[in-house]
Amino acid sequence: MSTVTPPRPARGSAPVDAAAPPPAGTRLPPATVRPKGWSLRLPTAWPLIALFVLYPLWWALGVSSFVFVIFSVPMLVQMVRRGPVRVPPGFGIWLLLLLWLVLSAAMLGLTAPNTLPPSGGGRYIGWAIRLANFVGMTVVMLYVYNLGERELSRRRVVRLFGFMGVVVVIGGWLGSLFPTLGFVAPLRFILPHSIASQPFVASLMDVKFAQVQQVLEGEASSPRPSAPFTYTNSWGENTAILLIWLIVGWVVLGRPLRRVAGVAIALAAIFPIIYSLNRGLWIGLGISAVYVAVRLALRGRMVVLGGLALAVGLIGVLIIATPLGRTFDERLQNGHSDDIRTTLSEGAVTAANHSPILGYGGNRALIGSNRSIAIGKSDDCKQCGNRELGSNGQLWALLVGQGYVGAICYNGFFLYCLWRYRRDHSAIGIAGSLVLILMLFFQFTYGALEATLAYGLISVALLARNDRLRRALAPAPPQGTVAGLRARLEAAGDH
Repeated sequence: MSTVTPPRPARGSAPVDAAAPPPAGTRLPPATVRPKGWSLRLPTAWPLIALFVLYPLWWALGVSSFVFVIFSVPMLVQMVRRGPVRVPPGFGIWLLLLLWLVLSAAMLGLTAPNTLPPSGGGRYIGWAIRLANFVGMTVVMLYVYNLGERELSRRRVVRLFGFMGVVVVIGGWLGSLFPTLGFVAPLRFILPHSIASQPFVASLMDVKFAQVQQVLEGEASSPRPSAPFTYTNSWGENTAILLIWLIVGWVVLGRPLRRVAGVAIALAAIFPIIYSLNRGLWIGLGISAVYVAVRLALRGRMVVLGGLALAVGLIGVLIIATPLGRTFDERLQNGHSDDIRTTLSEGAVTAANHSPILGYGGNRALIGSNRSIAIGKSDDCKQCGNRELGSNGQLWALLVGQGYVGAICYNGFFLYCLWRYRRDHSAIGIAGSLVLILMLFFQFTYGALEATLAYGLISVALLARNDRLRRALAPAPPQGTVAGLRARLEAAGDH
């Protein structure tokens, strides 16, 4: 049987879904698995598809904080049954971080400087939840990396990202227009009271579309969208990441109707983005625009660059010409959380200096706050109380929990991936690299556990798959040259 050999792409790029096509006129069914005892045919990648497509349901049920860990179990079972598990380049750095998370449990009983002595079993539960999240997200990354194009194409993953982008925009509008909307998760009524009454579990069962906080001067409260996540800061960082993939999957790689819908959704996101009062999100979007502009300029894509500049200009005019401009300006002039973040960041560095190798295993409750040494809030000092060191960003959480080693491993992994895939100029390559940059930026202001970390690691898996295909399709250099030897060594390392 003859096969059609695809043309080789230019070195340094790889088309999405590039693979040897089947014989002409042949239609291949999607890869499926048939569970024993079931008549239902499920796609091989059903755990990831169910995780993304049904995410609003998991959020409404109050299990969104654990859903990646839950679905990592069938993913792991599939990988074990399939045979040897491949790991992406640089995985050793990430594996060292996981090891450090385990070892840091030995430090949970120690007291960090200027913090309350740890007590009770909550510290061990918190450590176990963090470890489970890191391990679960790692399994998700390996799962996406090990699936083939027929089982789960890169384009399919990008479209799943795009679907979640639509969900966060809808959630942003609902949270902005109906800030008091909320309900009790159905799971609350079947959980034992001893579990449901725990503060962490109770917060998950109290499903809200927005957080109402005092942010702008002169206003009693400001509603900030959070759906379909627990916190408005989580909504902000995930919105930045998901909009990138939405634009790639719907606008850049989509068909005409999907492109129009993608542009409309991106424009619709402006209102909740401004209304969220999320400065980190605004800066992240600015970084995204500058990075894409630089990448396009370096590749000589001046027409596309001109279109991007025009779009950014029109969005700026739209913001200034509407009441959103006033909200934007007032938020920039009111940094109500700056003092708190400075205090917590300094405390995290102090803790890391006292335990630089293993940290303290997890967050620590600060004695007093940036406003007062008094314990507890009051009418005169609503920002007083025992704030947690490590709660103001992933970097600070790692410094407190796993010391400088943990923080270096986390940053080292993403920096390594950013450097390794720097020559991938495809849409997936640029978008994936941009997500890594945002992961490095957001670590200073936001936590990265749960969905954010999963999205970052899935982006790494996409970059690694894209790179593997790019190297496979690139013309092989002569074997007698240094380039040929390097290519063979890199190919051996990938396997």
